[in-house]
Amino acid sequence: MIAFVQGPVAALTAGTAVVEVGGVGLAVQCTPTTLAGLRLGEPARLATSMVVREDSLTLYGFADDDERATFEVLQAAPGVGPRLAQAILGVHSPDALRLAVAGGDEKALIAVPGIGKAKAQKLLLEYKDKLGAPLGAVPAQKPLAASGPAPWSEQLHAALVGLGYAPREADEAVAAVTPEAEAQSSTDVGALLRLALRGLNRTR
Repeated sequence: MIAFVQGPVAALTAGTAVVEVGGVGLAVQCTPTTLAGLRLGEPARLATSMVVREDSLTLYGFADDDERATFEVLQAAPGVGPRLAQAILGVHSPDALRLAVAGGDEKALIAVPGIGKAKAQKLLLEYKDKLGAPLGAVPAQKPLAASGPAPWSEQLHAALVGLGYAPREADEAVAAVTPEAEAQSSTDVGALLRLALRGLNRTR
């Protein structure tokens, strides 16, 4: 098992970071929030989980060990693959998810692309005794530094496309949250992503 990767970020695309380790570029699938915290050319350390399929080996990367452990619990549920597990963590931090499950918050799961009402109800039961209690206060998402490689709008657009939305839907969602973004003193891409997802789910 590859427990983590560490090295300079060689490339960033929608859903993927390439981390250079010993002269080799490892493609790591990451949530939009995790990607927003990475900077091209700067060192990064990502906790990782390898998903093995008959025709593929896919490395998933996370901001910390707690996020990775939560991912592994999520994808072990019936009907939940690694992509859906990653989508859940793209919307909710591990502690926010624990709070939602502990409180039976169906709407929190429905906010994740690919989860409807019936599936949310099943997952609340499935995860009830598996995620554990929140480890502490729900942390705020890490704000995107002003000197990042792309403005917040491009980061958010790429994140939405990476979650499966059409470019046109992503454009509309970015436009809808622009007033909120302009009101922030430092642009929090994670918070804007959650706001955009709520808007998109209301229009579907």
